[in-house]
Amino acid sequence: MDRKIFPLILLFLIVVISCVSAGVSPYREGSNTEQVTNLTVQDEQRLTKEALPKILKDYPPAKNQELQEYISALGMKIVRANKLEGNPYHYTFTVVDVADINAFAMPAGTIFVMAPLIATASNEAELAGVVSHEIGHVVARHTAKRMYAMEKAQNKTWLYAAGGAAAGAIVGYGLGRLICKEGDSACHAKAALWGGALGVGGGLLAQKYPFLVNSREDEMEADRLGFKYAVAAGYDKDQVGKFYEKLLEIEKSGNKSGSVIIKNLSDAFSTHPPSEERVRQMNELAAQSPARKAVTNTPEFDKAKQIAVAMKKK
Repeated sequence: MDRKIFPLILLFLIVVISCVSAGVSPYREGSNTEQVTNLTVQDEQRLTKEALPKILKDYPPAKNQELQEYISALGMKIVRANKLEGNPYHYTFTVVDVADINAFAMPAGTIFVMAPLIATASNEAELAGVVSHEIGHVVARHTAKRMYAMEKAQNKTWLYAAGGAAAGAIVGYGLGRLICKEGDSACHAKAALWGGALGVGGGLLAQKYPFLVNSREDEMEADRLGFKYAVAAGYDKDQVGKFYEKLLEIEKSGNKSGSVIIKNLSDAFSTHPPSEERVRQMNELAAQSPARKAVTNTPEFDKAKQIAVAMKKK
C-alpha cells in the first residue's frame, strides 16, 4: 500500500488541494465567462466576507497611511488600465504588517500585499508584476473555486479549517478515490492519514488558509494574466516577472541565502511555489512582447520601499 501511495503524494501536493474541480488544464485562460463553475459573484463576496475577520486578525493592515495609499493607487492603476474595475468585481488593495514576504488574493477582488514584499522588490515594475499576478488569481477565480469546493465537501457554511485539517481531508479523500478499490476501508484510512500529514505542512498562510495554496496550473495562468495586466498598465515587460526569478533563486540556494530570508519566504514557497517552468514562461512572454517605452521605477515606489524597510527593522 505504501508503495502505491508514496509516488502520488508529490502529485497531490501540487494538484489536489488547488484543483478539486474537474477540467484543469495548463492552457486555460482566466475568464469569469469561460470558467466552468456554479459560483456567482455574490457567492464569492460571501466567501470573502466570512473569512475576512479571521484573516485580518492574523494579517493586520499596516498603520502607515502613505503606504496604504501607495499600494491602493498602484493596484487601481493596473485594474483601470485593463478595464477590470466593476467587471464584475470591485478591487481593494491592502498592505499587511507581518514579517513574511508574500501577497495573496481573496475572491471578488480583495488583495493583500505584505510589507516585507515591498521592501524586497527592486523597483515598481517588479512589484506591479506581483500585484498583477494576484489580480490574475481573482479574475481566474482560483481561490474562490477552492473555497467553494471545500464548502461543498463539508456540506455546510465555510469553516476556517485551522491547521490545514480541511486541506488534508480533501487530499486524503482524493487519494482514496484515485488508488483505493470500492469498499476497501483500510486503503481509504491509509489515504486519509497521508492527507492529514500533508495538511500540517507549509507556512502559516498555507496551514490556516489552505484555499490559498496554488497549483502549477493556477500559477502559470495567473502569471500569464499578470504579465498582460502589468504591461497594459505601462510597466517594463522585462521587469514584471523578476520577483518570481528571485523566489526560484532563493529556493535553489536554500540556507545560503540566510535562515531569516528562508523563514520569511516560507508562506510564499507554499502558496506560490516557484518553478523553472514559470520563470521560462515569463521570459518567453517578455521576448514575444513588442519593445516600447515603459515604466521601471517611480519616486513613489522608492518612498514606499523606504517605509516598508523601516517597518521591517522594528
